[in-house]
Amino acid sequence: MNWCLPHGMIRDYRIDDRRVLFHVPTTSLFELDAAAAAVMDQLSSAESLTADAMAVRLDGRFTPPVLAEALENLAALGVIHPLAGGAPVRQPPPVPDDALTTVVLTLTTGCNLACTYCYKEDLSRPAQAQTLSFDHACRAVDLLIARSGQRPRVNLTFFGGEPLTALPMIRRVVAYAQDRGAETGKAFDFSLTTNATLLDDATIDFLAAHRFGVTVSMDGPEAVHDRNRRTGGGHGTHAVVAAKARRLLERYPGRPIGARVTLTKGVTDLAAIFRHLRDDIGFAEVGFAPVTAGLPAGFGLDAAETRQVFDGLAALALEWRDGALAGRDTGFSNISQMMTALDEGSSKLIPCGAGVALLAVETGGDIALCHRFAGSGILRFGHVDTGLDQDGLDRFVARARQRTEGFCGGCHARHLCAGGCYHESYARHGDPWRPTDHYCDLMRAWIDLGISIYAEIMAKTPTIMTRRAGSRGSTT
Repeated sequence: MNWCLPHGMIRDYRIDDRRVLFHVPTTSLFELDAAAAAVMDQLSSAESLTADAMAVRLDGRFTPPVLAEALENLAALGVIHPLAGGAPVRQPPPVPDDALTTVVLTLTTGCNLACTYCYKEDLSRPAQAQTLSFDHACRAVDLLIARSGQRPRVNLTFFGGEPLTALPMIRRVVAYAQDRGAETGKAFDFSLTTNATLLDDATIDFLAAHRFGVTVSMDGPEAVHDRNRRTGGGHGTHAVVAAKARRLLERYPGRPIGARVTLTKGVTDLAAIFRHLRDDIGFAEVGFAPVTAGLPAGFGLDAAETRQVFDGLAALALEWRDGALAGRDTGFSNISQMMTALDEGSSKLIPCGAGVALLAVETGGDIALCHRFAGSGILRFGHVDTGLDQDGLDRFVARARQRTEGFCGGCHARHLCAGGCYHESYARHGDPWRPTDHYCDLMRAWIDLGISIYAEIMAKTPTIMTRRAGSRGSTT
């Protein structure tokens, strides 16, 4: 039997003195012993080889049984295949119609700030805002229950505008969701992202009582934060956000609170931002969202700045690795999320859950692909009054899958990236299905770094991911 390597299915890493293979279709990692590594080297230098030919080339380094076992194990993992049979073709699973786990409710188009870089097309002052009706919110909750199948837990996310400008509605919807959850056997998790300016003790206590996952939008030290995150009168908001965030952290022991940083033109010192938010403010996690498209003109990172940002992300990732090896979590969520994806063997045919596990409801009750498209007037799939346009969603997702195995077919990172954010693609190219190819090389380098870090920490501290899941995944 002639053996060969499947084209574009394997990524070979050398980490210290170890050989690690990344299996692209399944995003699985395998450490090679000496015999398997020798087999891979031989097949890499020849179109195909029989076991006997390989033994001759290896000049007796391994006995026939050891060589046969290495071939058998590599074949079982899908790393090599018989030349005649060809590489197994991955058949994408059908999209179930009961996969929904998260609904994002756009409560209001109103916001009490006037951030200069906001991408929301429909944003307004709170007094002029469009708001989601309670009836439509209830129908969205019912849609989530109906479309989540047998899943025992679902998530309701409150969005805006600034969601806390609609706090009375949040209270009513939470009560309704919990009543419906009790009737149907569903446990609801709640989450929101806030600019923090409207937080007070009563609001914090309400969020804590219902175990909200809370993320605070904050861009860093005063000079950085205040350049874009301002009041309607043009004043900076760092002082009030910092004070409110510290109060939130002080009164919120149940769940870790994270900060979300929007990186725009001229903002590339990630280390200073990270240390301010983690060490000075006290956030448990900090995540960065580099923006290369989608914001008003003049705010996107240019090519050189994007390179600087990815270098900064890499430096923080290595710092996270060093902390993990010492038994600490530095709180850099960009890399820790990739570690979780690799540990769970996440293999994506689409970039995110939008249209499958996640949908957004606009203020008028229309169902949008995700919260970033809410209010844009495109990619709507039904209405909470009339139901979900499942056929339209199926067509959208089918086309999205085509880019992963088509346009992205030669990229080893394709099942971790899956082409990138639909909204980023739409904002830059006017086409939600086009991959975010303007930074593919940087994304590949980022994923290569993540794979190397994961392989290293699992070799040296193999229980680390179990400990992280146990400490951060508890909902009791």
